[in-house]
Amino acid sequence: MERRQRFTYLKISKMKILSTFRFLTATLAIAGALNSCSSDSDPYVPPTPVTEVQLTSNATLGSILTDKDGRTLYYFANDDSTVNHCTGGCEALWPVFNVDNLAAENLGTGLTLGDFSQITTSTSAKQLAYKGRPLYYYAPVNNGTNTPEPAGAIGGDNFNGIWFAAKPDYTIQLTNAQLIGHDGKHYKSDYTEGDGKTLYFTDGNGVTLYTFINDRYDDNNFTADDFANNGIWPVYEEDVVVVPSSLDKNLFNTITVAGTHKQLTYKGWPLYYFGQDAGKMGSNKGISFPAPGVWPVPVKDMAEATP
Repeated sequence: MERRQRFTYLKISKMKILSTFRFLTATLAIAGALNSCSSDSDPYVPPTPVTEVQLTSNATLGSILTDKDGRTLYYFANDDSTVNHCTGGCEALWPVFNVDNLAAENLGTGLTLGDFSQITTSTSAKQLAYKGRPLYYYAPVNNGTNTPEPAGAIGGDNFNGIWFAAKPDYTIQLTNAQLIGHDGKHYKSDYTEGDGKTLYFTDGNGVTLYTFINDRYDDNNFTADDFANNGIWPVYEEDVVVVPSSLDKNLFNTITVAGTHKQLTYKGWPLYYFGQDAGKMGSNKGISFPAPGVWPVPVKDMAEATP
């Protein structure tokens, strides 16, 4: 009898231990599940995107493009068609600026992704372009070594009259390129045939502007009152003047054409596009239409229009 009681006691104790173990196991499983649910419900916090290109206010130039560290970006007037023309020794003085896989979240306030593109230079380097203009740093020689200028510096602006700080709001830019008429011939700045670059005005997207030799001071003598012929030589409709630092903005003015259209002028010369250029950066076919010099491109030192 005593042995049977002892066996019964041991059996009951074993059952209690097993029951307790099962209870603890179940409790731990529930706790683990709860912890897992809690972890799964925690919101994912993605890393903050890096602002690779931004607009920085400069006391002299206004709003300019800079990199993430505030270093000024520049455009080269010789780059007339989204092609890098800074080769050879130029490359060390003007290093290319590039950002791979640029996205909208990498841009500062006021910049639009559609204005940027990536090009490949003649040395197979990648370079970022803004509104068709390849972007560069300025790295002057310091103690025998080309050293990129520090944040906030604008030493490269107006360098040799063909390098300028990149701005988001230019309404006039400068392009230094060969004039090639609609006839396919090369022309010099005096509109005689030959090779040689001319430094002329474009709009903010690098599209060539023209003047008309029959116009008078702030007086458009081409555009019809009903605007019917505007497709041939469209007026440059602009009333805001933002120009490279080498130009005097006070020499620009705005006139009204065909009743309501605002046209920008320079030294009294109304400014136009040429329809056959089709808004293409670098095209300057109008310089020979209908004959060389009838529709010259505007240049800084051109004579003032006749009253």
